[in-house]
Amino acid sequence: MNLPDFLSEWPHGQIVLAGHRIGLYHVVMYYNEGYSPEMLLEQFPTLTPEEVGRVIDYYGKNKGEIDAYVAACRAEVGRQAALPQSGPGREELQRRRESSRAAESA
Repeated sequence: MNLPDFLSEWPHGQIVLAGHRIGLYHVVMYYNEGYSPEMLLEQFPTLTPEEVGRVIDYYGKNKGEIDAYVAACRAEVGRQAALPQSGPGREELQRRRESSRAAESA
């Protein structure tokens, strides 16, 4: 994808608004969920109305490519969510908390 100057690509392919850590994926995702430009500004208060307008305009002109990018991002999020999680689960954390409380009250 040929990116305009208000977007930049980070290592590993993430596209963000230049000068921000806000991803193109997130802005487009909310926009497709029905967020208006004003709602996007509330969701991302560090963006200016001009930046939001540029993203929406760029999306309108490159919908196919950006939709494919968003789909790939969603797939990656799903893949990572499906990976085995390290660390204790909820039940183990509850057991530890109860054990700690019992030790403190003894």
